Amino acid sequence: MDPTGEAEPARDATSAAGNPRIGTDTSSGRPVDVEPGEFEPSGRFGVPGRPLRRSAFLIGFTGALGVLLAYALFLGIRNAAGILVLVVIALFLAVGLHPAVVRLRRWGVPRGLAVAVVTLVVVLLIVGGLLALVPPVVTQSGQFVQQLPGYVEELRRNPTVNDLVVRYDVMERVQAAADADTIGRALGGVLGGAQLVFGTIFRLLTVLVLTIYFLAYFDKLRELGYALVPRSRRQRVRLIGDEILTRVGAYMVGALAIAVLAGVTTFVFALAVGLPYPFALAVVVAVTDLIPQIGATLGAVVVTLVGLATDLPVGIACLVFFVLYQQVENYLIYPKIMRRAVSVNEVAALLAALLGVALLGVVGALIAIPTVAALQLILREVVLPRQDAR
Repeated sequence: MDPTGEAEPARDATSAAGNPRIGTDTSSGRPVDVEPGEFEPSGRFGVPGRPLRRSAFLIGFTGALGVLLAYALFLGIRNAAGILVLVVIALFLAVGLHPAVVRLRRWGVPRGLAVAVVTLVVVLLIVGGLLALVPPVVTQSGQFVQQLPGYVEELRRNPTVNDLVVRYDVMERVQAAADADTIGRALGGVLGGAQLVFGTIFRLLTVLVLTIYFLAYFDKLRELGYALVPRSRRQRVRLIGDEILTRVGAYMVGALAIAVLAGVTTFVFALAVGLPYPFALAVVVAVTDLIPQIGATLGAVVVTLVGLATDLPVGIACLVFFVLYQQVENYLIYPKIMRRAVSVNEVAALLAALLGVALLGVVGALIAIPTVAALQLILREVVLPRQDAR
C-alpha cells in the first residue's frame, strides 16, 4: 500500500534484479507469475470484467450468428463460382505446366524466362488452333449464305412444299412473326452473342494471366500451403503433397500426348481420304480428345459428319476409322500412359469423369482423374494406416 492507501500497480515485466513478471488473476485477485513472452494486459484500458455467463440466450444467439455467417459464406461462394472455376482451371494448368518450367530451369534458364517460354508456347498453340479453325468456319458459313437463295428457290419449286406452305399459312405466320417484338428479341440475341464472345475472351485472358502468376510464384505458394500445416506433420504432408502435384503434372503430360497422337492420326487419315480442311479437323479431334470418356466420341462425330457431307463412302470410312482407333486408344494407348502417370483404377476413373461432368461440366471432367489419384494416395497413405492402427 502507498501512503494514500491505494493498491500498488502490478510490477512490470522484469526488474533490474531479475525478479519474475508479476500479474493479477482477475477471477481471484491474487498475484500470479507470468512467463516471459506471455500475453499480459497493459492496464491502460481498465481492468477486464468477469466472463459472461453461459445463458441459453447467449448460446442461441451465438449459434444463430454462426448460421448467418455460414449462409453469407455460401452466398459469397455461389456468387463467385464463375471466378472460382477460372482459378481452379488456372491452378490445374499451372500444376501441369510446372514440370516444363522445372526442366528449363535445370538447363540453366532463369525462372522468369522459363515461365515466359512455356507461356509463349501455350499461346502459340492456342493461336494456331484458332487460325486453323476460324477460316474454315467463316468460309463454310459464307458459302452457305451465298447458296441459301438457291436452296429456297428449289424448295419453292417442290409441289409438296408449296402445298404445305398454303395449307398451314406459313407465309402469313412468318410475316406476323416479323414484328417489332421479334426484331427486339433478335437484337437481344445478337447482343447476347456479342456478350458471349467477349465474355469468353475475357475468361481466356483471365485464365492465362492467372496461370502465368501461379507459374511464377509456384514454389512460394506451395511453401505457403505447407506452412499452414503444424510443424509435427509438415514433412509428411510435404511428401504426399509433392507426390500429388507430380501425378497431376504427369496426367497433364499424358493427356496431351494422347491428344497429339489422336490429332496426328486424324490428319494423316484426312489427307488419305481427301477430307476438306484436314488440319482443322485434326485440331478439333486433338482438343476434344482432352475431355475424358466423351471427348474422343465428340471429335469422331464431327469428322464423320464432315465426311458424310463430302461423300457417302468417305463418311462411312470415317466412321469405321474412328471406331477402330477408339478401340486401340481405349484398350492399348490410354491404359498404358495413364497407368504410368497416375495409377488410377479404370472403374474409379469412369465414375470420377461422370461425377465431374455432372458437377462442373467440362472442367469437372478435366480435373476428375487427377482428383481421384490424389484421393487414392491419401486413402492409401493416411486413412487406411490409421484404421489399421486402431
